[in-house]
Amino acid sequence: MSALMDIWNTIHAILTSADWITLALIAVCVLAAGFAIQGLNAIVSATVLALVGFAVLIFARAVTMGGHPAVAYANTVWHDFLGLQMLTLIAYAVIFAVLIVVVHVIRSAVFR
Repeated sequence: MSALMDIWNTIHAILTSADWITLALIAVCVLAAGFAIQGLNAIVSATVLALVGFAVLIFARAVTMGGHPAVAYANTVWHDFLGLQMLTLIAYAVIFAVLIVVVHVIRSAVFR
């Protein structure tokens, strides 16, 4: 049970500590994945693809708004990814998967 609480606390920390632009980028990725999937059997691949898209958008945001040089920043981001805790990655995957399912269910109900 403590593992579930750890995941829940990480999800809560991600959602409450993110800025509005990051939350908007999450929404864009989730909406795109939710509208793209044909059925719930593709939720795992849609979640992975949405996470990759989110990472690319965060990288593009840092390069354009932060003024970081792209090549040097790509190396830094890659090393940060290698040091990423599995709990954080699982929390992001759960957030994306749940939101993609919600978007897909709403889309399926509205466009019948």
